[in-house]
Amino acid sequence: MLDKTLRMNYLFDFYQSLLTQKQRKYMSLYYLDDFSLGEIAEEFEVSRQAVYDNIKRTEAMLEDYEDKLKLLLKFEKRAELVAQMKVAMENNATPEEIMSLLDSLEKLD
Repeated sequence: MLDKTLRMNYLFDFYQSLLTQKQRKYMSLYYLDDFSLGEIAEEFEVSRQAVYDNIKRTEAMLEDYEDKLKLLLKFEKRAELVAQMKVAMENNATPEEIMSLLDSLEKLD
């Protein structure tokens, strides 16, 4: 569950501007503020089922955006390459090794 929450938080960070105001609010309350479905339903005066359906549809939309745009995947690869570069520099890597990592980083975009 924690992995899903973390993934949804990342996807929400990347793609929230593509969501409606209501979708942003529900996702923010559910994933960032840890509200229950019942608490969100009470706040918006709708049923728990309506909140659940909205959140599930929004999760699917976020996954669809990621499938098409790959922003999270590129972010993760970029972070991994930066970590590799730091290790390489600490270990006195050759300029060729560092350039190879830089080339990999440039190819992500």
